Amino acid sequence: MEQSLFEQGRLPLAARLRPRTLEEFIGQEHILGPGRLLRRAIEADRLQSLVLSGPPGTGKTTLARVIAEKTCSQFLSVNAVLSGVKDIREAITKAQAFSNKTNHRTILFVDEVHRWNKSQQDALLPWVEDGLFILVGATTENPFFEVNKALLSRSRVFLLTPLTEQELHRVIDFALSDTDRGYGHYQVNLTLDARNHLVRSSSGDARTLLNALELAVETSGDRFPPLRGEPIDVTLEIAEDSIQRRAVLYDKDGDYHFDTISAFIKSLRGSDPDAALYWLARMVSAGEDPRYIFRRMLILAAEDVGLADPDALSRVTTCANAFDRVGMPEGQFHLAQAALYCALAPKSNSTLGYFDALKAVQQAYSDDVPAHLQDPSRDGPALGHGHGYLYPHAYRDHWVAQQYLPETLQGNIFFHPGSLGWEETRRESLEEHRRLQLAAEQEHPLLMHTVPALQGASARWLQRIDGATLEEAVALREEVLQLLAPLSTDRILLCGAPLQLFLWETLRRTPGGITLVWGSDQRDLESMQHLLDRSPLGDLEAPQIAGPLEPGAIPEEKGDYSGPFDRILCRLWPDHPPQEILKRLLPLCLPRGTLLFLDIEPTRGTRPSRLLQDLAALPLQALEALVAAEETLFPQRQPLWEEALSRTFPSTEQDHTVLRSWIHTQVSRKVSPSLVQSWFAPDQPLAQELLRQDQARALEEIREEAKKIPPGQYNWERVFMAVKITKPA
Repeated sequence: MEQSLFEQGRLPLAARLRPRTLEEFIGQEHILGPGRLLRRAIEADRLQSLVLSGPPGTGKTTLARVIAEKTCSQFLSVNAVLSGVKDIREAITKAQAFSNKTNHRTILFVDEVHRWNKSQQDALLPWVEDGLFILVGATTENPFFEVNKALLSRSRVFLLTPLTEQELHRVIDFALSDTDRGYGHYQVNLTLDARNHLVRSSSGDARTLLNALELAVETSGDRFPPLRGEPIDVTLEIAEDSIQRRAVLYDKDGDYHFDTISAFIKSLRGSDPDAALYWLARMVSAGEDPRYIFRRMLILAAEDVGLADPDALSRVTTCANAFDRVGMPEGQFHLAQAALYCALAPKSNSTLGYFDALKAVQQAYSDDVPAHLQDPSRDGPALGHGHGYLYPHAYRDHWVAQQYLPETLQGNIFFHPGSLGWEETRRESLEEHRRLQLAAEQEHPLLMHTVPALQGASARWLQRIDGATLEEAVALREEVLQLLAPLSTDRILLCGAPLQLFLWETLRRTPGGITLVWGSDQRDLESMQHLLDRSPLGDLEAPQIAGPLEPGAIPEEKGDYSGPFDRILCRLWPDHPPQEILKRLLPLCLPRGTLLFLDIEPTRGTRPSRLLQDLAALPLQALEALVAAEETLFPQRQPLWEEALSRTFPSTEQDHTVLRSWIHTQVSRKVSPSLVQSWFAPDQPLAQELLRQDQARALEEIREEAKKIPPGQYNWERVFMAVKITKPA
């Protein structure tokens, strides 16, 4: 056995385990794998000058030491941080003496070669050029920017990459199994969680991994080394303590500085708040000047957010001013707020139009200011300055047509507004959001047929901000309108309730047609009328809204148009009889027209019984009682439709095309014990039905189990039956 750990002078584990041969080297298979150029050159001892570039802990210095062990050449090593021209001259003297004695060259390893200035690198150049030295340089920076070009042209660059997780696991295995330099003589029990945490936290740096492993192993017990046979247990907690914070790879004067700020700006530009926060944290942790970060965000606010959100510039400025007052560490809140605002803001680079104008100025800089735009206050009457100028405020809408560009540039366009302009786009997107929010509120009554709704204003507010309901509503709308397939000039009838979800999108898709709403729910009708009163739609574009009416019933005040229709969408409540409504609406549908019924099927979607069965240990008898109550309150709709269709369209009649399909909407919805308990409150339908069926004990058991439900997300599903009928020509 070679030297024990203590005979080696207690070198750090990373130093003790430094590979001695290519066989022990882990990682960098792309340059050191069997048959690769660098491996063949090392094994044949026919090395040429090279530069090893890569992050710390990837094996640059280790590879140089392997070369030193393998070569017959003299191997000299210098550190660019600690050495200067004097050290280079000493190396030259040694190399000349070795060459005269053996006729072999000298390999000069320069660690952190990018730290040498130009004169130091120039001093080495002639000796590399005439073959006295074989240069092996190591750098964490981009050598194409930091190393003398003449020196670089005589070297081959090899890029080392961070080790993969699989390779880092091999490093751990080697450290725990090696009896000469590692912990092979000890019974080290490293849990899987601890191992994975060390690997992930090392970010591809073998040195960081080994330093953390050494600290974890040698501090986990009361003493080290332990008594013979005494195990060393390394848990996740110990691993977390041993690698609390990895040194951030960052150099404010080097490539990683510019690469990191580039990644930060591109994350903001790409509207990725998570990535933006990560790169911001990287810079702050590395000691970057926060004022420099704010300066870059001020540029981005004008260049990349621009007129899509003009407030971005003032928001970032405000955060920068607040940071100057507060300082660190609390100022990190202002950095994060500015970054998040820029990431979430709509984007437009229309300000780049200025540079098109600048180019035009440089090409036609001698163009005079048009006379009508010149200042008339000095000599206007004599020279005609300002004559013919039209004052925009004197005209309607504060605008008048006149030319503002020089004569030679008339017709040029420099400003191309983005599709996210802050006025029009914000107005349109806001209206769309409000419509969808109101539509989601109207979806709430239908939710009662799968789970009874909460009562009161607070419940409606919770429903309004429930993103899951909004997401589900949009998905349902797209599915239904795809089946309805309205054309731009169609005459559309929407009847039943709720219809808010479909009205505005139907209007958008049928600009040359007409849309009528014969609604069944007063609240739904009021909501649609509220938005219609505040919309810019003219009388000819606006939908005709009437009700409340039973589905299929014709209003007494028919308005300008009352049918027939190219497309009819009827949305039913679970207590609406399909056959009667079908008979009412068929005559209102034009030949080749489409009649689409949307009916919720409560027995197929998420119900309280399914949720309690998944999340709680509900007794079987109580579960059966709950299912019976649900079946009474929420009966199946499919049999009613089968009967209605068979009676309306006997099998002998093949002239109508009838298609039935299922629409499934599923979202992740927040579920909590208090929410589930509210479904079984005394005023809720399920509780009342259970009591009507003499299931008071089952109701109490359900309420008790509801208290134990773990809060979290639950996959929520609603199922709709879509019945599409196409009339013959």
